[in-house]
Amino acid sequence: MTKPKYIGIDVAKDNLDLFQLPQETTSRFSYDDDGLRKIVTYIKRRRPTLIVMEATGGYETRIAAELTAAGQQTIIVNPYQVRSFARGMGITAKTDKLDSMVLARFAQQANLKPRKMPDEEERALKDLVKRRRQLSDMLVAEKNRFLRTYSKRVAQSINESILFIEKQIEELDDQIKTSIRKSPVWREKDDLLQSMPGVGPATAHTLLASLPELGLLNRRQVASLVGVAPMNRDSGAFRGKRMISGGRKSVRNVLYMATLAACTHNPEIRSFYLRLTSSGKSKKLAITACMRKMIVILNTMMKYQTPYKPNLT
Repeated sequence: MTKPKYIGIDVAKDNLDLFQLPQETTSRFSYDDDGLRKIVTYIKRRRPTLIVMEATGGYETRIAAELTAAGQQTIIVNPYQVRSFARGMGITAKTDKLDSMVLARFAQQANLKPRKMPDEEERALKDLVKRRRQLSDMLVAEKNRFLRTYSKRVAQSINESILFIEKQIEELDDQIKTSIRKSPVWREKDDLLQSMPGVGPATAHTLLASLPELGLLNRRQVASLVGVAPMNRDSGAFRGKRMISGGRKSVRNVLYMATLAACTHNPEIRSFYLRLTSSGKSKKLAITACMRKMIVILNTMMKYQTPYKPNLT
């Protein structure tokens, strides 16, 4: 029987460092058209069981897409998980070659399950939603600067910047809406998500672009993936507070805003929130619990392709 082969790829702006197990061989390729052709050919010849790389702010997207198109099982993992794994191995140093080795070890020892990689349209939608989020952050920053300035000239400059960013956001909203509405599948999912009071276009679009697993997981898995599942902090007789950690920050951020809206406009979520606070729970803890309840409900809606209705979970 052929032994499983694992490849870790450390992705940088200019180079791709590769480590292969069990051979323990290293290679480096340039991250350009020529280097991509060479690394894909190199990997195909070795027929690895699994290829793992970290999410690196978008740099990993092209190489992952090329390898997936070539029929290679490729997974993009959370950098936090990999660094925790490295510390568990006693590795504190960080170099490109060392990182590729850690990724290969992680692929070999972790129970990773490949999932469908996004196609070109899905990647385009994700980029549009990501850009909108960037502009929204810039808009908040500019508005804060406007409130703190005493110079009329600076205020005028900031105001012009605000107007420009707002126009850009409007144009992106139109592009995102057009992309979603022209796809029957996305259109149906978008309508389902927005049927829940509190979930608006920005939340629905982010979920479509950044949480494609929605509807495919159980309630615990989806809560953990988003980062709203309580984690134990116990040791011996000590029982620490349950806390949330990890998850997809972009999804969690829009879910937080949707939950605030739902606590006002969604009777089910509002009732749940008031019940928690009246029993002595802090507002922060109650909001987190409502976020978890919302994502579980949305997951159920997508799983069974049903519009929102109370007590769906």
